[in-house]
Amino acid sequence: MALSLPAIAVGQSTPHPVPALRAGPGAANVRLDGRLDEPGWRSTDSIADLTQVEPVEGARPTGRTTVRVLASADAIVVGIVAYDPEPARIVSYTKVSDGSLERDDHIRLLLDTFRDGRSGYVFAVNPAGARYDALVSNRGESENASWDAVWEAAAARTARGWSVEIRIPVRSLAFGRGLDRWGFNIERRIQRLQETSRWATPTRDARVIQSSRAGLLTDLPHFDLGVGLTLRPTLTGGARQAGPGLPVEETVEPSLDASQRLGPNLLASLTVNTDFAETEVDARRTNLTRFPLFFPEKRTFFLEGTDIFDFGLGLGSDVLPFFSRRIGLVAGQEVPLTIGGKLSGRLGSGTSLGALAVRTGGADSLAPATTLAAVRVRQDVLRESSVGAMATVGDPLGGSDSWLAGADFTFQTSRLRGDKNFLVGVWGLAMDRAGAVGDGTAAGVKVDYPNDLWDVAVTYRRVGDGFDPSLGFVPRPGVHALSVGATYAPRPGWRLVRQMFHEFRFTGVTDLTGTWESYRVFTAPLNWRLESGDRFEFNVVPEGERLAAPFEVAAGVEIPAGTYHHTRWRLEGEFAAKRPVSGQLTWWFGTFYTGSLHQLEADVAWKPSGLITVELAAERNVGRLPQGDFTTDVVGTRLRVNVSPDLQLAGFVQWDNESRTLGSNTRIRWTFDPLGEAFVVYNHNLADRAAGLGFDGNALLVKVQYALRL
Repeated sequence: MALSLPAIAVGQSTPHPVPALRAGPGAANVRLDGRLDEPGWRSTDSIADLTQVEPVEGARPTGRTTVRVLASADAIVVGIVAYDPEPARIVSYTKVSDGSLERDDHIRLLLDTFRDGRSGYVFAVNPAGARYDALVSNRGESENASWDAVWEAAAARTARGWSVEIRIPVRSLAFGRGLDRWGFNIERRIQRLQETSRWATPTRDARVIQSSRAGLLTDLPHFDLGVGLTLRPTLTGGARQAGPGLPVEETVEPSLDASQRLGPNLLASLTVNTDFAETEVDARRTNLTRFPLFFPEKRTFFLEGTDIFDFGLGLGSDVLPFFSRRIGLVAGQEVPLTIGGKLSGRLGSGTSLGALAVRTGGADSLAPATTLAAVRVRQDVLRESSVGAMATVGDPLGGSDSWLAGADFTFQTSRLRGDKNFLVGVWGLAMDRAGAVGDGTAAGVKVDYPNDLWDVAVTYRRVGDGFDPSLGFVPRPGVHALSVGATYAPRPGWRLVRQMFHEFRFTGVTDLTGTWESYRVFTAPLNWRLESGDRFEFNVVPEGERLAAPFEVAAGVEIPAGTYHHTRWRLEGEFAAKRPVSGQLTWWFGTFYTGSLHQLEADVAWKPSGLITVELAAERNVGRLPQGDFTTDVVGTRLRVNVSPDLQLAGFVQWDNESRTLGSNTRIRWTFDPLGEAFVVYNHNLADRAAGLGFDGNALLVKVQYALRL
């Protein structure tokens, strides 16, 4: 059985000891079918059951869960048996790899391979064998789901529930040299009951992705990385017609990704003539503000080690000193990435290093060929805290003498008053480049108490009016910004209501002289999550803007300079993901600058079977202002055909009435081997012209890649 080791107390008490599970030998003898019928499973240590976190903290789960781990020189294999008293009611719709499993029953694993309590890998599997992986980000506050690793899983349904076997090659991980124990945790979700159970730290104030709250996986062998070299040659071919009447352009492009392990905890990567043909297109969004929208990074090369580049506490997308989408994308257009190198991992005791250097090619009049680089160093201090520095050089547009440098410190503990989370972070940045004017500095601080009953945070940032880093994302320079938020979330113990969220968030922004520019007061008098998993919410949001200059809120509709106060209201309903039809409906209404605005949003998913999923995202904005009326529509629908976790077809169609284009993105992804994938991607665009919808361009791309591990 699993052991329990004494915990080190910080604060008043630590009520939950650190549990430990011994890994057994024999991983190489497991045939991955999800059934755990090899002899090695019967003779190794096990977790006999988990402890319920939701709906009743500390209670026995509805279905027992047993967990075993086998390890060999090149892989660890996790075997899980998830018993269920009503196996016919198990919720399992998706077979999509890398898709969210939050709508299904699933098992979620955490591996803290450095035992630093700040980072980790997340792996999840549902009863259909669909896989999900992610990197722990922001010290367990969030996770980066865009990261991908080479690993395998197989699940089996039984008369008593379901079971799964997971094989993770050690070459897919970075880990601390000489460690024979890793941080380890596991969590199970029974979706129809809205029930969550966990092994280590089964409390509502903890999250399974907090590696500081993990147990231990012990008795690990000495891992053999071999030469540590991985070569991934890729061949991409296709044809493209940029517009009506233009010639068809045919291309065949080879590319190469290579990586070399510099010991178990440091990875060097090289990419040559990089192609991102398989990357899914961004979903279109309506922007009714005067600031640019943020779109996250999706490209594989830039996602490896991305957790190391996390900077500061409380920045969000308001101040990003390094934003990798600035590389290879200029004004929404692709720029060739000729060659790139990356170094990520750990140096010595508690030192994290991320370094990136790339050379982009010239692209007509968009940008010249240029070299760009970023480096991030972070040192672990105290038990869960860190201090670090970041620097970038280069300008995607070819500007000279462009640089950024900064430092940050984050104090974090998960043991305040025994077992509460508490963080304080401070950061500062400076930048410059040829031709830059104004104040090129920025700084901020955040105090955060993120726990289940009370979640309270105060954030302040000052951004200079000239702070616009070439490789960063700063939508609003030249401001002082203060945010104060508090959520009180009691559980009333009523038969139908599980938890109430009483929310208050104030955000105020002034210019650098102290003159107010905007404010927003978000309140939630009513936000109830029901025992069924459904949720409904009512919000009242007073807002104000002082516009120093007019701005165009929609085509042909300009808001004049002046001072405005208006109140927005919201009604929202969310339908539990356990049902074949689930989603969220939102209605914003109320005053808006000089008139009124209604915003209707719908996000709906229909899951008739595990084979097919249909998703709809639609938004309509209806503005009525003295300066002019406007209606903006954005509609996107996605069809997924999930033949298996290794073979999927996804079709994504989008329309908006501003660009008046209908765009489709069709993608087939076939994982024919854990180390090999093939993609077929077809994009087709139609534009609304005087004669109606007409051809506006298309592209067909086929990409095949295979990794050779030495």
